[in-house]
Amino acid sequence: MPSIFSYQSAEVDWCESNFVRSAVIAEYYNTDGTSLFSFLLLTPLNCLVLEGAGMGSVACGRMELCRLKVSLLLAGLFSMYFHMTLSYVGQLLDELSILWTLAVAYSFWYPQCYFPKCIKTRRHFFWLTGITTIISTLMSFVKPTLNAYALNCIAFHLLYLTWRELKKCKDKRVHRMAAVMVMWWVLAITSWISDRWLCWLWQAINFPYFHSFWHVLIAMSLLYCCPLVIYFDVNYEMPSFKPKLEYWPSDSWPIVVPYVTLEEPHKQC
Repeated sequence: MPSIFSYQSAEVDWCESNFVRSAVIAEYYNTDGTSLFSFLLLTPLNCLVLEGAGMGSVACGRMELCRLKVSLLLAGLFSMYFHMTLSYVGQLLDELSILWTLAVAYSFWYPQCYFPKCIKTRRHFFWLTGITTIISTLMSFVKPTLNAYALNCIAFHLLYLTWRELKKCKDKRVHRMAAVMVMWWVLAITSWISDRWLCWLWQAINFPYFHSFWHVLIAMSLLYCCPLVIYFDVNYEMPSFKPKLEYWPSDSWPIVVPYVTLEEPHKQC
């Protein structure tokens, strides 16, 4: 019986042919920088822009954003390890790092107005999220091939929450940023499904690289998702401030990094 650390011991294998370009990297394009640069480069870039915009001392004062950034970086590293080895351990680390990143995001930023009626405080919600995460982690070992589908389904709940928040928001820049985020997500999930379900077609035309596209596209979606989360969080947690979405280096550039600034506090009546 092969070790759980052995190459190709995972229950999942993606469409890209294995060990074609390297004797030590199973899926070259799913591993190299063209696919995972998004997590290892765009994530710290976004964090640096937030710090430069002055958000570090306000929206990130409780270190929630930094924890999320660390989780995303770990997800990128574990994904690189998984696609390099296709090992059982790599598969679980890849999937569980995404689960734990979602748990961090839900714990700190899930709006209190959407809490279940039995949950009265953020501390109680921490416990609920923690217990749910532990149970989900244990269940991940039962049928690892289903983990990726379950994790992708969580996106529909996040999209539903975004829709609920947009109904209460009149800012056109927020709606536009949300639309761009959804666009990148649709392209990403289309690439992921295509790689899983139409692999025979892509191999027939010698273009089995849609999972590497997924890595880049989902990271682009997250690049727009993070400022939206901060924007809504500021509205809930710091109602005296008015958040505003901006783009670095400029709105007119074709490639930009979105971030949030805080305008002068509202005058209290």
